[in-house]
Amino acid sequence: MPTLSTIIFSGKEWIIPAVALAVVGLISLYWSYQHSPAQRGTKPVCIFLRLLGLAALVVCLIEPHWTGQRAKPGANLFAVVADNSQGMEIHDYGDPESRGEALKKLVAEGDSLWLSSLQENFNVRNYVFDSKLRSTDNFTELDFKGRASALWTTLQLLKERYEGRPLAGVLLLTDGNATDIPDTGIELKGLPTIYPVVIGRNDPGKDVTIQQVTVTQTAFEDAPVNVDAQVVAIGYAGKKIAAVLYDQAGVKVEKQTLLAANRSQTLSFRFNVRPEKSGVTFYRLQVGGNEDLDRKQTETGEATLANNQRVIAVDRGGGPFRILYVSGRPNWEFKFLNRALLGDDQTDLVGLIRIAKREPKFVFRGRAGESSNPLFRGFGNQEAEEVQRYDQPVLIRLNTKDAEELRAGFPRTVEELYEYSGVIIDDLEASFFTADQKALLQRFVSERGGGFLMLGGIDTFREGKYDRTPIGNLLPVYLTRGSEPNPNTVLKFDLTREGMLQTWSRLRGTEGAEKTRLSGMPPFEILNPLSEVKPGASVVATVADEHGVKYPALIVQRFGLGRSAALTLGDFWRWGMRDPEMHEDFDKSWRQLTRWLVADVPQRIGLQAIPKPGDPNQAVDLQIRVRDLKYLPMDNATVDLEVSAVNAEGKMEKPIKLQVEPSNDESGLYTATYVPRGTGGYFASTSVTNATGAMAGKAEVGWTTDLAAEEFKSLKPNVSFLETLAQQTGGEIVSASRLDAFVAALPSKKAPVTETWTKPLWHTPLVFLFALSCFVMEWGLRRWRGLP
Repeated sequence: MPTLSTIIFSGKEWIIPAVALAVVGLISLYWSYQHSPAQRGTKPVCIFLRLLGLAALVVCLIEPHWTGQRAKPGANLFAVVADNSQGMEIHDYGDPESRGEALKKLVAEGDSLWLSSLQENFNVRNYVFDSKLRSTDNFTELDFKGRASALWTTLQLLKERYEGRPLAGVLLLTDGNATDIPDTGIELKGLPTIYPVVIGRNDPGKDVTIQQVTVTQTAFEDAPVNVDAQVVAIGYAGKKIAAVLYDQAGVKVEKQTLLAANRSQTLSFRFNVRPEKSGVTFYRLQVGGNEDLDRKQTETGEATLANNQRVIAVDRGGGPFRILYVSGRPNWEFKFLNRALLGDDQTDLVGLIRIAKREPKFVFRGRAGESSNPLFRGFGNQEAEEVQRYDQPVLIRLNTKDAEELRAGFPRTVEELYEYSGVIIDDLEASFFTADQKALLQRFVSERGGGFLMLGGIDTFREGKYDRTPIGNLLPVYLTRGSEPNPNTVLKFDLTREGMLQTWSRLRGTEGAEKTRLSGMPPFEILNPLSEVKPGASVVATVADEHGVKYPALIVQRFGLGRSAALTLGDFWRWGMRDPEMHEDFDKSWRQLTRWLVADVPQRIGLQAIPKPGDPNQAVDLQIRVRDLKYLPMDNATVDLEVSAVNAEGKMEKPIKLQVEPSNDESGLYTATYVPRGTGGYFASTSVTNATGAMAGKAEVGWTTDLAAEEFKSLKPNVSFLETLAQQTGGEIVSASRLDAFVAALPSKKAPVTETWTKPLWHTPLVFLFALSCFVMEWGLRRWRGLP
């Protein structure tokens, strides 16, 4: 705001003469016009002119001075800050020059009269900013290659740097598109006075922008990864916009085109892909006019091509996830389930099958002196401590990793059970487990985060006496309420609405195709009728009898950190017996169900890449959580961490080792920070050893950085943000065309260090000329109108 000015009178000794002069003048005026004939309009005008001239002479006698405050030359600092980010390379519609070129002309040495004028009155400090703030002498280093616009960080640095110093203001030359505004908002208190100069216009012309990309992963086998892209097309009304997805090797996966009906429109592209391998892989999405994907910016007419592609990271998990299947007898279900999972590289099924129940101790049916089970006579080691006894169930182990796994039957310790990611129980009564094993299984789901599934064979659910047990507590259905009779009719399987929305429970890509598949499924005959579902559980599938009465068939729920499910059908295997096509669907259904069961199960070594909020360089915090065999935090581990950049060809560059430090806030947590060198994909891998040097495990993670995504998120200048900065700090928006006038008036605005200026009003020719003009005009008017 301008500094207020005042008028003071220094000739106090001339007050009496001035009053005397005024009196004499008034008497003279009265004498002159007392006997003059009255003429309408002439006499009053002449009297007014005489009084005006007399007043000017009287005021000059008391020496009036015009005085005020202005910024003291050279005593105040003033910062000129120019935007050097790549966003300044945008070409506005119809403008052959980019915003950066216009900015360069504005601050060019020798051509900027406003800058020279500013230096005459202020101690000017010049800066350029992109991802960081740097001082400059004459702005010749502006190249507009900066990968971010850390505008908010720049203002904070200026505030801290000049705290307590006489900073009169900041002239900010930018388009206002900041990339470091925190989600929590900004605090403008304490900032210096900001005078933004908006670079650019609100009409950027043609442009296609990838606004947002979302990657979701499902257990849907045909296309487990969904890539959703929101693309904004400006200036392409009536034309097709193309989006092409490339894999890590640069091979085109899929191309889609959508019509842009309006000049500015948001288009939604959805890609369903199936990575060829597990673990981390990268894709590249490129968009543009249907014919413009491989052309240059000058040929396409787009404001910029920097926002036309995005690298996408997909993590399908390391695997294989080990699942323990426990059954009370050999059955068809295990045969089909095992065969289905043999074709899945992400799951590994381990079987524990009881082929003979435990017999009472007092029953002896063997030879005299023989205590072992005769079923094993002549096989293997027949020593007393190695053979199966009469009072022990006869168990066989399938697909175990070594001879020691499950040797003592179902796991009895945390270390043994927590080695698995999921447990499936079928045809097995609750009395098979000890009280400790039941409690351990409940902890496996709630604390370990494992997956649990109970199948509907004999001796499960109510028939297995699981009610009022820890295992019954984690089921998604009630076992103690009611006792529905088993329907003695064929049962038709169908998905609920919830099941249709879950990709892991569907086998077809569309609802119509899924309903057609369901209508052709064979009927089932064996069911555990459990109609009472627990609160929070979801019924994914039902079966209906001949009378249309529906019963829950597949129910799921979250339980603590894990998830549990119940499949109440006892003859689910019938589905795979009809024909080869249905058998393929049956296998696919088992694979998707088991993948869902173990999809989110935590592993001993967990590696996450968490972006730092508001960081202009898009730095990430790499967090490694290390657990021991009991899944308790491990603090004495040795953690090695490497990060590799993925180049444009999809190849990983030489890895960089990072220093990892244990966290002071969380036990078992190790952290490191990585600042990406450019836009693209990044791959991190870690290996962990325990205190004895034994390998504890490995983990990997992938992420992407797109430094242009935020920079070119909006091509229009963010005028509203700059207006807020100006209003809240006492500044104003300055147009580039009136910089000279603004700088000329700047010394009269508020400044930390000011001086008083005084200008005499009486000692100027204009005052006397004004008084003389009034007398001459009076005389001339009198003569013209014939007054004496």
